[in-house]
Amino acid sequence: MIKKILLLLAFTTYLLANSFNVNDTIATFSLPDQFEKIHTINGETKTLIVSFEKGTGALISDFLIANKPEFLEEHHAAYIANISKMPWLISKIFALPKMQSYKHKILLINDENDQRFVAKEGKSTVYKLDNGVVKKVYFISSKEELAKAFE
Repeated sequence: MIKKILLLLAFTTYLLANSFNVNDTIATFSLPDQFEKIHTINGETKTLIVSFEKGTGALISDFLIANKPEFLEEHHAAYIANISKMPWLISKIFALPKMQSYKHKILLINDENDQRFVAKEGKSTVYKLDNGVVKKVYFISSKEELAKAFE
């Protein structure tokens, strides 16, 4: 039993320590949204948009606000915000209440050890997937670039 637990912990650490690259298979995983409801990313997901900074997150949210609330679901997409570097008090008092005012889902990463997604300063990362396999990874910094991710 202890060996199984240690193996599971080692595997989880491995998954969290390595970022996803082209041709990697993304195993099914779950994250909470801004309301603490759990959502699952699986083989049906076609696009992942990941932000790591306030500015890039605002750009994505502005884009999603301009579209209908079902936009992400209709495009088999998910928006993930890595808020692990945000101070806990700031996230609880300011960030989460603002996120809760949005009609779109924002999946949240609040673990500094989670390195699955590549970050590039001033940009959001887009992962294009096909049956859970990463087909393309690129970085965006404008609404126009984000719109192209859904063409």
